[in-house]
Amino acid sequence: MSQISAAAVMKLRGMTNAPMMDCKVALTEANGDMDKAVEILRKKNAAIQAKKGERETAEGRIGAYIDADKKVGAIIEMRCESAPVAKSEGFVALVNELAKQVAVGNPANVEALLAQPCAGDKSKTVNERIGDVIGLMRENMKPARFTRLEGLLGEYIHHDGSVGVLVQVEGTAADPQMLRDVSMHVTARNPVAALREHVDPAVLEKERQLAREQAAATGKPAQIVEKIAEGKLKTYFAENVLAEQPFVKDDSKTVGDLLKSAGLKLVRFVRYRVGEVA
Repeated sequence: MSQISAAAVMKLRGMTNAPMMDCKVALTEANGDMDKAVEILRKKNAAIQAKKGERETAEGRIGAYIDADKKVGAIIEMRCESAPVAKSEGFVALVNELAKQVAVGNPANVEALLAQPCAGDKSKTVNERIGDVIGLMRENMKPARFTRLEGLLGEYIHHDGSVGVLVQVEGTAADPQMLRDVSMHVTARNPVAALREHVDPAVLEKERQLAREQAAATGKPAQIVEKIAEGKLKTYFAENVLAEQPFVKDDSKTVGDLLKSAGLKLVRFVRYRVGEVA
């Protein structure tokens, strides 16, 4: 057949985002058939994906997406092999795309997510979409975990993508900036629970016992010891429970008070850091 034109190569690159040389090779193999060339590239990317699938993914990025109108959102952790790829435009776009996919598609788990048709391109699955990016960047990458929430939501992703937060509140309406500020607070202060009743009972009992032991060591009467212990426990809640933590932007009020003044009640939060044990 005649030589593959530069225009055809550019068209295939626009369709697949594959490297120019890969596009030219695929078109040559496909005798200029564009659809067949796309399939050749897809198979090539799948082979690369399979080959790199066992390589360690110690780096990554957190992504989040919220649809305020539908009151649904998601947060996801995507892993890759190196810090440069984690910061690359293509990987960041993929992570954000998959956060939206989780919110819209509501997959049950990572395996179900990978099998779903892409929200932005129904002709390929999420796994094939990831394979496209792997083929471009030549590095293993995969979703590690995600959480999907419904309701009034706020989110914040740290500038380097290493930490992300999704916050859920109850109320009739919420200022997005306020919820973003609360999410930023969670990123900075890393509370162990949203509400006092969410603290692990075993952890709470351990803290209560420790507070009593420290209070008893003062040698004061039993009734005073109990009051001292309750004070220490209150301090623990103020340091570790989101609703009772002083707000980072105004420590004259707690996060719970801030939300209450806006007619809102804290429900839960999800905080992901890249590489932590889920």
